[in-house]
Amino acid sequence: MEKIVVELENMRLDTYLVNKYKDLSRAMIQKLIEQENILVNGEAKKISYKVQIGDVIEVNIPEPKEIGVKAENIPIDIVYEDSDIIVVNKPKGMVVHPANGNPDGTLVNAIMAICKDSLSGIGGEIRPGIVHRLDKDTSGLLIIAKNDTAHINMSNQIKNREVKKIYIALVRGIIEENEATINMPIGRSQNDRKKMAVRKDGKEAITHFKVLERYDKYTLLQVKIDTGRTHQIRVHLAEIGHPVVGDMVYSNGKNEFGVEGQMLHAKSLDFKHPITGKEMHLEADLPDYFKEILSRQGQAFSRQN
Repeated sequence: MEKIVVELENMRLDTYLVNKYKDLSRAMIQKLIEQENILVNGEAKKISYKVQIGDVIEVNIPEPKEIGVKAENIPIDIVYEDSDIIVVNKPKGMVVHPANGNPDGTLVNAIMAICKDSLSGIGGEIRPGIVHRLDKDTSGLLIIAKNDTAHINMSNQIKNREVKKIYIALVRGIIEENEATINMPIGRSQNDRKKMAVRKDGKEAITHFKVLERYDKYTLLQVKIDTGRTHQIRVHLAEIGHPVVGDMVYSNGKNEFGVEGQMLHAKSLDFKHPITGKEMHLEADLPDYFKEILSRQGQAFSRQN
């Protein structure tokens, strides 16, 4: 346990500690405050407590709990791996971490079998190493941290919008603009708590897209997101009348190809290595089913024109 004597006043407790502990994220510090692992003058305080000169802050960072998720020998496509991070190409249909209804068969279960003894504990027992997530039916690149330092650094890069994420999406209908930006706030749907929706009181959400190909009834897009709201790309594209093909939630899953789950793929990531600072660029090829459908669409479009 470490004790700090405050030399400032009227600063939020979490903000004060973020400035003191450069290797801990705000989310981690807030979690420690809520768990009463951080005390002020021997008492638990709210995150918003304003520190005063002379306050004594006691900081206890507990040892990471042993991860309780079982390892499973599930084949996974590893795109990059070193002693600090592992980047995988998650297949469509795989849940990222265990939850109600999905206790096993997840990406975390697979990763546990590969590097159980070297995963960041910040994500907790059911999400060890998970820096960011992809929806179950979105395929593509995902970063896993092997230690807390890498986890904190990558989380900060994502928070500061320093990670460039490029997706490929096939959407219904013909988009006339060659490129555009969707800037619509997203929040939890008031009609269905399992869904997200565009809401005036939602959180900022910015999606950029560029048309790669137009087919007879569909458009292939390259999509870049500045923010990472839940279901962001799917919600935004559905909102402008061009839902992602196969999306079971935001387009009723309607498609002539019979695919279940959205045709959305996280194709590339650009970021700085969390330890070395090296510029990283990683790519994952489109899944075979995705390429086969695009090929059929291209051939059909050629015959009609």
